[in-house]
Amino acid sequence: MNKIETIGIIGAGQMGGGIAHVSALAGYKVLVYDISP
Repeated sequence: MNKIETIGIIGAGQMGGGIAHVSALAGYKVLVYDISP
């Protein structure tokens, strides 16, 4: 079984930003895409 190392998140609003934050703190590489730069 492969280990998850990178997480992709679509939407950097309240929820997406929070998920990205805690994922990065947990040691994952995080990629975030949002419609507004």
